[in-house]
Amino acid sequence: MSVSSSYERFFDIPIGPQHPALKEPLFLKLIVEGEHVVAADVDVSYTHRGIERAMQERNYVQNIYLAERICGICNVAHTLCYCQNVEGLYDVEIPSRALYIRVLVEELARIHSHLLWLGVAAHEIGFDTLFMYVWRDREIVMDLIEEVTGNRVTSAINTIGGVRRDVKPETCDKCLKAMDYIEERTKYYKRVCKTDPTIAARCVGVGILKPDEAVRLCAVGPTLRASNVKYDVRADDPYAVHDEVPFNVIVYDTNDSFGRILVRIDEIFESINMVRYCIKHMPSGPVRARLRLNPPVGEHLSRVEAPRGELVHYVKSNGSEKPERYKVRTPTFENLSALCEMLTSKGNYVVNIADVPVVFASIDPCLSCTSRVAILDSERGKIWIGSLEELKRLKR
Repeated sequence: MSVSSSYERFFDIPIGPQHPALKEPLFLKLIVEGEHVVAADVDVSYTHRGIERAMQERNYVQNIYLAERICGICNVAHTLCYCQNVEGLYDVEIPSRALYIRVLVEELARIHSHLLWLGVAAHEIGFDTLFMYVWRDREIVMDLIEEVTGNRVTSAINTIGGVRRDVKPETCDKCLKAMDYIEERTKYYKRVCKTDPTIAARCVGVGILKPDEAVRLCAVGPTLRASNVKYDVRADDPYAVHDEVPFNVIVYDTNDSFGRILVRIDEIFESINMVRYCIKHMPSGPVRARLRLNPPVGEHLSRVEAPRGELVHYVKSNGSEKPERYKVRTPTFENLSALCEMLTSKGNYVVNIADVPVVFASIDPCLSCTSRVAILDSERGKIWIGSLEELKRLKR
């Protein structure tokens, strides 16, 4: 993204790419007049890992574990989207019990992600006591994920054709008890967020994104829903058993960072109810359909609602054990344009330099899954996709 040359008479303030407040390398170029930010440019190209290309060199089963490493926090969303994508090539029916387990783990991961974000937001605001309390309670959810999947962070529960393991009855009982506790604690955190003057001072009216701008700039997830736009892939294009598991799409009309806090807190309540529903209504039966390693020739696109927003996976198969092409569009990548809009002062809306960390954190950014590289063939006027050997030859 380029900043207009009309701002040359103002000062440039660089933040990053190496900065104590940033957990991942990012370069924010702020154009400021005094304390006011009048324009912003963002560069997220410091952590390109070439995962899409790497997936074309591995078979479909190996790629499950590569897909979940696109983003550690959203790993369940990525493997779910990946497995649905590959399964779409086969046009096969997945066992109902497996679909319920997928939604169960997906919503546990959403609770964990939103609690993690709430703690990080509290830290950025300067409310470290809230940060420590939230992350303490988040550990309960992490323990549940380990209990269900066998792994604490990268769960590896989803596999092509269903899920890797079943859920034990005693695990279901633990989940229900834990959900009661998390629900009470989340109610407390919501009261704190709505009454604490520090949170109000740092978040209310900060990071404004109007509904029309959110739609125009293609914002997704809680960032979009906090601008009073009711869109959620789970409701608008249901996958797994989201057409059977009831939930409400949470929206707020505050259009600011405070609204993004409230959207995520209320989504935790919805996820808690969805976990309860999945446990109480889970059907019996197998948890996996066996499929051959090489899917039919074709292409498919899959969408899921990751904790940060709409996640899209695309695959093209040539009938071999490896995908011919794989493409991922992550939520953070889609929210970057909206971020620059939120960081820009307009009329009576003023963004100060001190507001930048809160506004940036409000989109729940994940930079490791965002960086992309494209090579433009100037002669043909299109994106060029070559082999690894051709890239090495160009490098020379």
